[in-house]
Amino acid sequence: MKTSKTPECQLLDGSQFFQDTQDGFTPVERTPVPADYVIGPGDELQIRAWGMVDIDFRAVVDRNGQINLPKIGTIGVARLKASEIEDHLRGQIGKVFKSFSLNVTLGQLRTIQIFVVGQAARPGAYTVSGLSTLINAVFQSGGPGPNGSLRKVQLKRGNAVVTELDLYDFIIRGDKSKDVRLLPGDVIVYHPVGAQVALLGALENPAIYEISPAA
Repeated sequence: MKTSKTPECQLLDGSQFFQDTQDGFTPVERTPVPADYVIGPGDELQIRAWGMVDIDFRAVVDRNGQINLPKIGTIGVARLKASEIEDHLRGQIGKVFKSFSLNVTLGQLRTIQIFVVGQAARPGAYTVSGLSTLINAVFQSGGPGPNGSLRKVQLKRGNAVVTELDLYDFIIRGDKSKDVRLLPGDVIVYHPVGAQVALLGALENPAIYEISPAA
């Protein structure tokens, strides 16, 4: 059944996790870049080589997914994973120079635009770090609004639903199995709150809880 929240339980259903989130997104900074991060336009590569060739260069991937490396030329890098980029550049540079050492790291990462719609606390278009995930976005955008569901937060990419997040799974059990990294143009959809049940009285956590659709 649906019912209004009462003072004694209004912050014990999961909504308290979103009370102190900032107004808008902040980049995910000072976080190690995961090996499966996919290189794309706007990412910066710090390239250093020594030996038969001396290179100390910061290259930004252009909109065509390429970098222009002095003494080497244009090299395509888009859609490569972070774990693959050094070997790829070593092979390309090796076509021109021999006997050199190479170190490649990621510098400033690109930002992407996503959209938050539906029964969200702060719907709108946002610019986020390329490292942001669905859970990052949910918390940084303030979570669901008063009529938004904690149990049905969808991530849409194009016309397909990529994943559906039940925030109770994360808040109660720390389950991040449905979390995915965001891509440009992704849409986060907050569905209306479902059926609720109030648990009051001499309980450890009296609250109004949203019932799982499968319950």
